Amino acid sequence: MTSLDGWMPLTRLAARRDRIFLPAWIYILAVLMVSTGYSFTKLYKTEQSRQAVYSGIVHDPTVLALGGPLYGSSVGALTVYKYGAISALAASLMSIFLVIRHTRADEESGRLELIGSTAVGRRAPLAVGMLLAAAASGVLALLMGAGLAAIGLPAGGAFATGLAVGTCGLLFAGVAAVTAQLSASARGARAIAICVLAASYLVMSAGAAAGTRGGTRWLLWLSPVGWATQVRAFAGDRWAVLALPLACAGVVTAAAALLAARRDLGTGLLPDRPGPAAAGGWLRGPLAVAWRQQRAGLAGWAAGALVAGAAFGSIGGNIGSLLGSGTGLRSAIARLGGQAGLTDAYLAAMMGILGLVAAGYAISAVLRLRSDETDGRAEPVLSGAVGRVRWAAGPLVVAALGGAMVLAAGGLGAGISYGLRAGDTGTQLPRLLGAALAQWPAVLAVTAVAVAVFGLMPGSSVAVGWAALAVAAVVMLLGPTLRLAQWVQDISPFTHVPKLPGGTVSAAPLIWLCAAALALGAVGLAGLRRRDIG
Repeated sequence: MTSLDGWMPLTRLAARRDRIFLPAWIYILAVLMVSTGYSFTKLYKTEQSRQAVYSGIVHDPTVLALGGPLYGSSVGALTVYKYGAISALAASLMSIFLVIRHTRADEESGRLELIGSTAVGRRAPLAVGMLLAAAASGVLALLMGAGLAAIGLPAGGAFATGLAVGTCGLLFAGVAAVTAQLSASARGARAIAICVLAASYLVMSAGAAAGTRGGTRWLLWLSPVGWATQVRAFAGDRWAVLALPLACAGVVTAAAALLAARRDLGTGLLPDRPGPAAAGGWLRGPLAVAWRQQRAGLAGWAAGALVAGAAFGSIGGNIGSLLGSGTGLRSAIARLGGQAGLTDAYLAAMMGILGLVAAGYAISAVLRLRSDETDGRAEPVLSGAVGRVRWAAGPLVVAALGGAMVLAAGGLGAGISYGLRAGDTGTQLPRLLGAALAQWPAVLAVTAVAVAVFGLMPGSSVAVGWAALAVAAVVMLLGPTLRLAQWVQDISPFTHVPKLPGGTVSAAPLIWLCAAALALGAVGLAGLRRRDIG
C-alpha cells in the first residue's frame, strides 16, 4: 500500500462534508468583488470623479496601508484596491480552515485513526486537504475573473485579479499543511498559520504605505499578500508575478509531506508545554474556567477590533476626499450612519460594524457550550457538584462581558486615531468609545438568540446562532441602502441602537433590547435544565 492509497473516496467524503462551507465562502468572495466593481461603474462614470478618488488615496499613507497600493484610476484598479488585498486574506483564511479541518482537526478528534486502520495511506488526508483547497482557490479565481469580465471590465485584468487572489489562497493552504504538522492541536495549527498570514499583511501594509515613493516599498516583494497586489491587475497585468505564489505553494506543500513522515499520529513536531500539576485556587468555579479557556480568543478578537477601529478612525477625517464626487456612495453612507454630516455618518456606520464583530465573538463564546457538550467535556463537570445553570453561566458571562471588551477596544482605537488626526483626542476618545459601547444591547440581543436555541434545540444552535448574526448584518448593512420596509429593518437589533456619534440617545430602545436579551437567556437556561445532555 502506498502513502496515497484511498485518496479518491476520502476526497468525495471531504467534499460532502464541505458542501455548504466551501460554496458559501466562494460565493461571498466572488460576489463581493464583482458587486463592488459593478457599483463603481455606476458611481464613478467620469474620469474626473475617478481621478478625485485616486488623488485622495495615493497621498494618504494610512489609507494605502489598509488597502494596499493603488495603480491607476480606472474602475478596475479602484475595485482591486478596494477588495483585492481583503479578498486575498479571506481566500487564505478559507484555505487555512479547510486544510486544518481535514488534517490536524480530524487527527485530534480520532477520525484519522479510524480511517487509517482501513486501506488509506498515511499522506492521503494531507493530499485531500490540499486538493480541496486547490480546487476551491481555482473555482474562486475563475468565478471572480468571469464575473468582473461580465460587468464590462477588461478580461485580462479580470482574470489577473482572480488568479492573484486564488494563488494567494493556494499558498496559505500549503502554510496550513505545514503548521498542521508542527502543532499537536487544531487550534494551535490555526493560530500559527493565521499569525503568518497576519505578518504577511503587515509587511504588505508597510510597503504600500510608501505610496509611489521609494522607502519601504520593496517590502511588497517579501509578502505573499504583497505579491497579489504586484500582479497589478488592470494596470499592466504582470502575469509573471503569479509564478511566485505557485512556486512557494509547491515548496511548502512538499515540506509538509516530508514533515508528515517524521512524526507519530496524534503528535506535533513542536514540543508541548506541560502545565502545572495542580490548578490554582482561582480555577474552582465554572466562571474562572470559562475565562481561562477563552481569554486567548478574546484577546485576539479585541486586538482585531482595536486595529479595525484605528483604521476606521484614521480614514474618518479624510472620508470626503476618498469618496470623491460620487453622490450615490455619499448618500448610502449617510443613510447607513443616520446622520446628515458625512464624517459622523461614516463613523456611526463603522460603529455598527464593530457591533457585528463583537456579536461574532459573543456567539462563538456561547457556542463553546455546545462543543463542550458534544465532545464529552460537559458530563464530567455536571457529574460533580455543579448544576447546569451554573455550568452554562460561566461562558455566558464571559460572552457578555467579552462583547463589551471587544466594543471598547474598537472604540478606543477609533477614538485615538481619529482624535490624533483631528487634533482633539481628549474629546474624540470618550465620544467614540461611548458610540462603540452603545452597540452592546444589540450585541446581547443577538447573542441571546444563540443561548435560547442552545437550550431548546441544541442540534440547531450553531446554524441558527450564526444565521441570526447573518440576518442582523444583512438587514443593518443593506436595509437603509436598499430602503427596505421599516418592519424589515426592525428585525435587526442594531437598527434600534442610537446612531452615534452625532445622533440622539433614547433610553427606551436600549432597555427593551436588554430586556429581550434577558428573556431569551432565561428561556435558554430553562430549556437546558429540562433537556438531555449530549
